[in-house]
Amino acid sequence: MDLTVKLAAIGAIGIFAQWVAWRTGWPAIALMLAGGIIAGPITGFINPEQDFGALYQPAVKLAVAIILFEGGLSLNFRELKHAGWGVARLVTLGTLIAWGLGSAALHYAADIAWEPAILFGGILVVTGPTVIGPMLRQLRIGNRPRDILKWEGIVNDPIGALLAVLTLAYVNTTEVSPGSALADIGMHVGLASLFAIGLGIVLAWLVAYLFPRGLVPEFLKVPVVFALVIAGFVIADSVEHETGLLTVTAMGVAMANMKMESFGEMRRFKESVTILLISGVFVILSATLDWELIQRFELRFILFLVLLLFVVRPLSVLVPLLFSSIPWKERLFMAWIAPRGVVCVAITGLFAIRLEELGFQDAGALMPLAFAVVIITILAHGFSAKWLAQKLDIDQGPGRSVLIVGATRWSIELAEALVKREVPVTIADNSFLALRRARQKGVETFHGEALEAIHEDHLDIFSFQSVIAATDNDAYNSLICAELGPEIGRNKVFQLGNEENNATKGLPSALKGRMLMNSSAGLIELLSRQEQGWDFRQTRIGEKYSLNDLRARLSGKSELLAVVTSERVVKFFTSAAKPTVAEGDYVIAYVPPGGDAADEEEKEAQKERAREAKASQGENGSDPGDMVPA
Repeated sequence: MDLTVKLAAIGAIGIFAQWVAWRTGWPAIALMLAGGIIAGPITGFINPEQDFGALYQPAVKLAVAIILFEGGLSLNFRELKHAGWGVARLVTLGTLIAWGLGSAALHYAADIAWEPAILFGGILVVTGPTVIGPMLRQLRIGNRPRDILKWEGIVNDPIGALLAVLTLAYVNTTEVSPGSALADIGMHVGLASLFAIGLGIVLAWLVAYLFPRGLVPEFLKVPVVFALVIAGFVIADSVEHETGLLTVTAMGVAMANMKMESFGEMRRFKESVTILLISGVFVILSATLDWELIQRFELRFILFLVLLLFVVRPLSVLVPLLFSSIPWKERLFMAWIAPRGVVCVAITGLFAIRLEELGFQDAGALMPLAFAVVIITILAHGFSAKWLAQKLDIDQGPGRSVLIVGATRWSIELAEALVKREVPVTIADNSFLALRRARQKGVETFHGEALEAIHEDHLDIFSFQSVIAATDNDAYNSLICAELGPEIGRNKVFQLGNEENNATKGLPSALKGRMLMNSSAGLIELLSRQEQGWDFRQTRIGEKYSLNDLRARLSGKSELLAVVTSERVVKFFTSAAKPTVAEGDYVIAYVPPGGDAADEEEKEAQKERAREAKASQGENGSDPGDMVPA
């Protein structure tokens, strides 16, 4: 079959798995693994080693390099303010404990010779961004455990590869005594590692020098970065195998901590590329499984897997974090989470071949063991992470708060209406004085510039289900929506309508948020309505009281603003979209004085019906059609 068809199928399988994971909340890595196994050993549709030939290993290595570089781009030093000591302990003492215990478990439980066991034990210290990233994307566990797991996963990838390099070099050296061989190898690998890290920093500095001075045009910036990443990886790898991973990681970390223009746009593009690469590489590596490899898995390996999950990982986290300030709940969570992915399988495959060439018979068992580790850790950790976070009470749940940027009378009264429906609201504004009325109303506030606060992690963007830009500056409102749309979804960023004769009226929709309400009224118009006595009112939609009934009851000038579901999900009415309304939802309307068409007699009748319903049904104290001030 044409290789083009297979490449298209690999991409489709990987992205479809990511989409299903987003819709269902299942671990994306488990779904990609399943897709690769179905396409590979089960159906035989994809055979990567045969289909790609000599390109297979180089392509996987370059993909891993780009993935690690993008992972490095997500590592900002400000995260170390609350996670630094935890990261330092895990990547030093924790790595040594994991290496030693993992090697011992392989030797005594799986009956693997010491040399292959020590080499594979070094590889197993990796977790990696290919698996940690998608898992953390589906969890909200707080900044500290999230940052520690992220830093550990990205930093440990090249460390695990270097431990394997050290072991192989030591095993391969027979001409000198073990003591001097170890010292010579350590010096050689250490110098090569320093060179690799220095090369990565120099390449990042080169980018930071060239780009702001206009020496590289905008359309070439991303390609130039890609070319430098690949060149740095190849140069370092030619000096010492696997040190290229250090180069790309160091380059990514250095660039992440340099203030560069257009960095946000570049990072989002690379995130998209990385998602494609992770999806493709995971499917390809899963498809390399064959029945012969599966049959080489032995029952004695099961004891090793149990020890890896329940002894090696917990001790390699809990021991280094003894006497630290990290709460025990977070320590226990991190002690369980350690899925392995692309790097584990890719590096194992490379070193297993070299060990077999040196005459180690047990090296043939490393590949089935590597796949077994990947499969069991992905399934065990991927499906249990959310459950364990909930049991340990560190799961913050899905973001249910609403961020309103701009403290005005209108936005504060909207916040009050949402809070009444138990929807958390944060109002952000540069003016401490403007926030005073919000604080008096009991609404949570943030004093400062919203975009800077989000970029500096003072505000957790993923804790918000939607953002409303409601300042008196239309251009700033559009900027907020354009910047935050790619982070939480363009369907979740809203802004007030543009005022007449404003320069932003001609902006394309991609640079703006969705306009609130059917009229797309601007702030001046809304404040004028507030002066006229307009008010927020909310109505519960019931079996006998539909949205059409509510529309008929409201005056022609009234506007529907939002729907709040029983799960406290807020869906806004905009000039271009009308959300669906279900039984039990509350509809918040913005109505003028006298905007409720029901007269006082009808209102009293409604209240009487509500009292009767409460007396007969106990807990339900409001009639579905009861409209009350927000």
